[in-house]
Amino acid sequence: MFKHREDRLPVGFALGLTILDFALYFGVQSPWWLAAYWLLMLVPKGTISAWSHHHQHVPTFRWPVLNRVLELSHGLHCGLTSNTWLLHHVLGHHVNYLDQTKDESRWRRADGKPMGAIEYSVTVAATAYWRCFQVGRRFPKHQRVFLTYAALTLAILAALIVFKPVHALFLFVLPMIFSLLFTAWVTHDHHVGLDTQNHLEASVNTLNRRFNQLTGNLGFHTAHHYKQAMHWSKLPELHRQIAHQIPERLYRKPDFALVLGTAEVDVFAGHAAPQPAE
Repeated sequence: MFKHREDRLPVGFALGLTILDFALYFGVQSPWWLAAYWLLMLVPKGTISAWSHHHQHVPTFRWPVLNRVLELSHGLHCGLTSNTWLLHHVLGHHVNYLDQTKDESRWRRADGKPMGAIEYSVTVAATAYWRCFQVGRRFPKHQRVFLTYAALTLAILAALIVFKPVHALFLFVLPMIFSLLFTAWVTHDHHVGLDTQNHLEASVNTLNRRFNQLTGNLGFHTAHHYKQAMHWSKLPELHRQIAHQIPERLYRKPDFALVLGTAEVDVFAGHAAPQPAE
């Protein structure tokens, strides 16, 4: 059923939260409890975007129907539906990230200056679905899946809002909006300011263990762009193979509140990430 056994835990986490969300939707009446749950789940639900990203690079299940079920779960958590990552990221950003006139996640403004984290986050989040649609024009098969499941997710969300608007707000609407913004914010530092045509010098990396545990090794970002079709569990080994070609200036501490202050002690092929100045 699973293509890679390492996916069982993140799938269980996402589907488990979906079951919990619907249990709270039908079983809890107090809006204060719902608001508290939303705040408690801000970061956990935000990290699901990373696993949705991995899934749309390398589908989790051998059976397409199970992949669609998982994508519905992801979509209700983080606002990213079937083929959103595929079009915007896999067929868009990964192809164009060295060209800021085309990159779907471009960090450069029209005037040539780099965006700050907030401007980048809002811009990328606000344009995500339009840019998916634009990329999808070149890939009609993927476009149909994207439009179908975006419409289905929207229909489910609309029904939830009509039936219990306050519940839907805290359990689905706000998490989807926040997660999309949170995802864009976390990815701001991946490429900003790196003007190069060398794939080994075009991404920022973090070897922070907790960050990589929460995001499925997205800290090994050069390796991810070097071989984007590689499963997330294999990125540390690929990083070991290419670490000596990555400049030390491209190792940084993550701007992620839960992992700041944790030690970056991983060593790969004799090449350790430099400790950033406090």
